[in-house]
Amino acid sequence: MSALAQGAEAGGRHHGGLRISYAAIKRGTLWLLTAVSGFALIEPAPYELVFLIALFVFALTGIRFSQKLLPLAVLLLFYNLGGVFSLLPWMDEAPSVRFTAVSVYLMLTAIFFAAIMAEDPLGRLDTLRKGYLFSAWCAGFAGLLGYFDVGGLGSMLALYGRASGTFKDPNVLGPFLVLPIVYTLHAVLTGRIGLARGFLAMSVPLLALFLTFSRGAWGNLAAATLMMTGLSFLTSPSTSQRARIVFLTVVSLMLVVVLMLIALSFESIRSVFEVRASLDQSYDQGVTGRFGNQLRSIPLLLDLPNGFGPLRFRWHFPEDPHNVYINAFASYGWLGGFSYLALIAATCLAGWRVALRRSPWQGHAIVLWSVLFVTILQGLQIDTDHWRHMYLLLGLVWGLAVLNPAMPPRDGEAQRSLRTTT
Repeated sequence: MSALAQGAEAGGRHHGGLRISYAAIKRGTLWLLTAVSGFALIEPAPYELVFLIALFVFALTGIRFSQKLLPLAVLLLFYNLGGVFSLLPWMDEAPSVRFTAVSVYLMLTAIFFAAIMAEDPLGRLDTLRKGYLFSAWCAGFAGLLGYFDVGGLGSMLALYGRASGTFKDPNVLGPFLVLPIVYTLHAVLTGRIGLARGFLAMSVPLLALFLTFSRGAWGNLAAATLMMTGLSFLTSPSTSQRARIVFLTVVSLMLVVVLMLIALSFESIRSVFEVRASLDQSYDQGVTGRFGNQLRSIPLLLDLPNGFGPLRFRWHFPEDPHNVYINAFASYGWLGGFSYLALIAATCLAGWRVALRRSPWQGHAIVLWSVLFVTILQGLQIDTDHWRHMYLLLGLVWGLAVLNPAMPPRDGEAQRSLRTTT
């Protein structure tokens, strides 16, 4: 027990007062952290400030780091050390320094989220989920205001006729909205909430995701939903629940098709959809297209142990790599690149294991791993290394993977309280 807790409890024994649970304080901080995670129009974003507050709160009231999390911490450390070595020749470039600093910061968030699962995992997961859903509604609603140019907000909350909301890029807003949608759909399929309530909860994030016209986000949602549904079916404990999953999956799919047909009945939406739905985009084609640049960069990176340097891929080719694995070698060098590949391989082992293992938190694990695994695959066509929610998922999956399902951790915080005199 921390000195703060001992002092507070000693005071409470002599003075009556209002009991404030440490667990409640921590959950409130975690809710706020994910609740502001969708506001990324300014840098540093509110998420950065709240994370520091959360770190301070947990440091004061107690946080445990399991030795089983060392592979995650070590691989993330080597990944970022590679980035620091690659940065050394470019220390006079502020964007490169900022890029590397953000990478280190995100490493800390992943380790933090993994560590906090050691106590009260179910309570904290539910708190994070609720905060994330709130943030998704805010970001999604802002995206809708921008797309429909309500009050002239289109110039701020939309980009190139696509909803961007409180993000700078529609291609980031879309994937950000996937997790709360899949979480809510999982609750519907497993009977924790009704179909009508579930679709109401998903409505704004789902419409906003569609109007981002992000092919990556569409694919992410479709694949993560399919994977979550399949894992839920395979791990279902009863035949009746499996039948429910199949039935509600069919009904949900029909509702989505109907809603999409309604949306596509509007010419302004249909015209953009037809362009974005095509897999044959001009900027992807040819030797100098996105995929051509990726292939041309590989021979160069094989001769550069420190890579090109942070954010310097664009100095050799027309744009950023749009491939997180190539970017790992380009911006973090060989040390960072191989560490990232090892991290992904280890995460896949941990993720599949925790999703298929019986535990009190298996439902959470299925949702988190479904979205994270698809996001890992999505890294082949977009740079995901600075997505905040990617590191949230990474930390939570690792945190759950190292828990013993036969002996769920007790919430020791529930036995401790902070009393303030009334």
